[in-house]
Amino acid sequence: MSAVLPPRAVLFDLDGTLVDSAPDLVAAVQALCVELGAPPPDADAVRKVVSAGGRAMLRKGLPGADDAMIDQWLARFLDIYSVKMAVHTRLYDGMAEVLDLFESRGIAWGIVTNKPGWLARPMLAQMAFHTGCAALVTGDCLPVRKPDPAPVLRACELVGVDASSCVFVGDDLRDVQAGRAAGARTIAAAWGYLDGGDPHAWGADHVVDVPSGLPAALGLA
Repeated sequence: MSAVLPPRAVLFDLDGTLVDSAPDLVAAVQALCVELGAPPPDADAVRKVVSAGGRAMLRKGLPGADDAMIDQWLARFLDIYSVKMAVHTRLYDGMAEVLDLFESRGIAWGIVTNKPGWLARPMLAQMAFHTGCAALVTGDCLPVRKPDPAPVLRACELVGVDASSCVFVGDDLRDVQAGRAAGARTIAAAWGYLDGGDPHAWGADHVVDVPSGLPAALGLA
């Protein structure tokens, strides 16, 4: 990857890649457990599956629940979370500087997330870092979500670049699958939640340990 030209655009997964949202999501699972009179959840187990979505978090937080119970409680969990989405959620260390570098070099950046828009947009607004974001494709923008490549291709369309000149960065196998299927280069974000997986086994073009390592991986160092 070091031998290729820097990309025209960089797209990020949101939770576990661009921002560390686990503290607020884990807190919402904990609050739901209190409401249900359930034992406190294993916070570390919940954190590891944040990128896999709400149902995965509830399965870890309420291990005795069946799928019907999870579906029943999902809406309440999201309601709890929606009230306090940005209390402890932060950009990962070094990410603000990376975004500043992209903007100074004329490299567009955007977000492709499976998080629904009614949660993603208010969270980003509260965090107030996203003014330079050239594209936001949420989980409810299209009929399909990652690992389907369509959301990545839609983001490329919004940015105005071909996928072949774009890099997609994510902390889940589905991110790498979506980026590769779209024709983009891919980076596995080893600083993220990883869903218990090994990012080196995902077939990404590059694995980066910390956000500050992105410029070198992209040929911008």
